[in-house]
Amino acid sequence: MIEKESISLATEYLNKAARFHDDGKLENAVIAYRASISIHPTAKAYTNLGIVYSLQGKLDMAIEECKKAIELEPEYEDSYNNIGLYLISLGKEDEAIVWFEKAIEVDNDNSNCISFYHLGRIYEKKGDWMKALRNFNRAISIDTNYEPAQNALIKLSTLLN
Repeated sequence: MIEKESISLATEYLNKAARFHDDGKLENAVIAYRASISIHPTAKAYTNLGIVYSLQGKLDMAIEECKKAIELEPEYEDSYNNIGLYLISLGKEDEAIVWFEKAIEVDNDNSNCISFYHLGRIYEKKGDWMKALRNFNRAISIDTNYEPAQNALIKLSTLLN
């Protein structure tokens, strides 16, 4: 198959997978994401497959798909963030910190407020409130309308007063 045709077909499967995903048809989404990957692998397809696995409670598989995405495209920060989130769900906050820091490191346009927010959540849980405040503030400095960070900052500031 010609490269352009392969990419087009892989994109069709990726779009189908996204529709299945949105409709809650997770097994169909897995099949379509795998088809897309088999034709023309992309970091987005691997990462989205990981999201579906996470929704199915298969967090170890979700992490593996994100790692494949990173191998393919090391600058795709969503994969790092998602691994961090999956690790939080597994109760492995210290490991998650590393992945959120990597997401921040690869963020070329300095727009990754989500990683700072999740780092803040981890540090708040660990009782390191100053680091939590710094991370929530950093998230808000990137996106002044990011409500989760605003709410976390208000909550933590209230506790400290």
